Amino acid sequence: MKIVDTKEYVQVLRELVEEGREVSMVICGSSMSPFLIHQRDSIRFRKPDRPLRRGDMVFYQRDSGQYVMHRICRVRPAGYDLIGDAQTEIEGPIRRDQIFALVTAVRRKGRWIGPRQFWWVFFEKVWLCLIPLRPFLMKLCAALISHRTEHKKI
Repeated sequence: MKIVDTKEYVQVLRELVEEGREVSMVICGSSMSPFLIHQRDSIRFRKPDRPLRRGDMVFYQRDSGQYVMHRICRVRPAGYDLIGDAQTEIEGPIRRDQIFALVTAVRRKGRWIGPRQFWWVFFEKVWLCLIPLRPFLMKLCAALISHRTEHKKI
């Protein structure tokens, strides 16, 4: 198995997106949990073909060169405010020229889902409104998962 630098890999995918292709990749990182889980889930993305709006998951490049995929939580004249689903701190404004892709579908727990499906809408609309409650909700989710795992062992 060949190990590839993530930054180089995403740069290649970005070039394909700029050519008008839709590409997919496995999620690396935990900022989008609980919706997307590190190395379990995948995303499909392409160049945006419409105005970006609140709730959209977008791929962008920070001024530091780091590539990030987060959700738009606010659209402002100065740019976009973004946040990961596992985060409580908002990043922004992110300029439109930093955003190069819009996530069009996700492979979550082995199944492809997209806009208008329950989990997509839940995280796009409901979870985005719960930013102040996220630390408590994440602990609750972790406890429920732990309890379920322990219960299965019995």
